[in-house]
Amino acid sequence: MAETLLSVRDLRAGYGDAVVLDGVSFDVPAHGALAVLGRNGVGKSTLLLTIMGFTRVGRGSIHWRGQDVTRMAPHKRARLGLGWVPQEREVFPSLTVEENLTVAARPGRWDTDAIWRTFPRLRERRGNKGNHLSGGEQQMLSIARTLMTNPDILLLDEPLEGLAPIIVEELAAGIRRMATEEGMAIVLIEQHADVALGLTDEAMVIERGVIAHRGRSADLLADHATLDRYIGLKMAEDDGI
Repeated sequence: MAETLLSVRDLRAGYGDAVVLDGVSFDVPAHGALAVLGRNGVGKSTLLLTIMGFTRVGRGSIHWRGQDVTRMAPHKRARLGLGWVPQEREVFPSLTVEENLTVAARPGRWDTDAIWRTFPRLRERRGNKGNHLSGGEQQMLSIARTLMTNPDILLLDEPLEGLAPIIVEELAAGIRRMATEEGMAIVLIEQHADVALGLTDEAMVIERGVIAHRGRSADLLADHATLDRYIGLKMAEDDGI
């Protein structure tokens, strides 16, 4: 049985007095890939922010490799191996692609050579500054920079949002390689259900701050009625992807 990396139990969290998540529980095993789906504003991004330590937790716990990190500072969680890629790409605009990567580097299997293999487009742009990249290339760089910290899990918050179809295909291929070839554990928030479910093993749907559905990604992908009920069946093909 695979080791449990991330364990969330009865999590109630939000901002100030506002409760956004209530009673959320799930596990992510080593090499596991979990899709988190739901309509806008239901608490998906708040879930990742809470895992990283940026919200107020009113109840419940977050354990990483068996260690309680519920009250731990965000930078300490990152050092333990949690890698977060937020919606805002936040690359360093005045640094080149390669400098953006090396400034974040920590020892491990993810080095610049591994990044070039996973994202060939970044190798081509290695001398370009961050502000000279397209939005899709900045997203690739944001993911790659997090990988350079050599995390054991990658928390991805809508990495494909607003990108051109060809970039979506490249990014999805990179994420698939991370999960299948590199064994990277992944929690993926994504609006395009078919893409997210095609990249993951397990899925859960959040509605109004609670888990409304969970199961195998392949089963949910085939269940159009459930997808339409919870998330409006937003598919990549609707956006020409």
